[in-house]
Amino acid sequence: MGKTILVMGANRGIGLELARQLAARGDDVIAACRVSSPELDALGVRVEAGVDVTSNAAVAELDARLGDQQLDGLILNAGVLRRGGLDELDFDVIREQLEVNTFGPLRVAARLRGRLGRGARVAIITSRMGSIADNTSGGTYGYRISKAAVNMVGKSLAVDLAPAGVAVGLVHPGYVRTDMTSGHGLIDPPESAAGIIARYDALSAETTGSFFHANGEPLPW
Repeated sequence: MGKTILVMGANRGIGLELARQLAARGDDVIAACRVSSPELDALGVRVEAGVDVTSNAAVAELDARLGDQQLDGLILNAGVLRRGGLDELDFDVIREQLEVNTFGPLRVAARLRGRLGRGARVAIITSRMGSIADNTSGGTYGYRISKAAVNMVGKSLAVDLAPAGVAVGLVHPGYVRTDMTSGHGLIDPPESAAGIIARYDALSAETTGSFFHANGEPLPW
């Protein structure tokens, strides 16, 4: 029997492919996004547009629209990438990435956690660029900071939601060819999404709070 899974940031790229693959295997997908897309609309899943993860009001409105719907899982995928080194520091841009990449997943998870029953799973799409141990190239300050911080969000959620039987995982999707990366990357969204779903499916009380590459490789903090 399929599960009900809400995917944030589902209108394009990895999020769209997650929605497609989950629906294809029989899950009931709720695809949330700021603005829908023809590709998302064509999937025939439930689409909840107008959800800006930087807005308390927008996330509260999503919660209200869900009515009495219980969720078996959340995949928190909404994110932005703005590059910039020391010579291009723009603290407004850094702040934007924190709002979307760090506060967004926390805002959604905190608001919807009451819909997650025992055995439910939460996957936060993060990045190995948020790994302190793995950082050998520097730069990209806002993105790195926001992803390191969301890793802490995910770890704390894993602790706080454990008594309710909810497992939380942090997943690096790989270097994926999407609009976010201007088409650069090593893999395409279908491969990334398949790996993310595998990591999501493997989440349990034993693996909660872990940081994994979509290919299954454990990643350092």
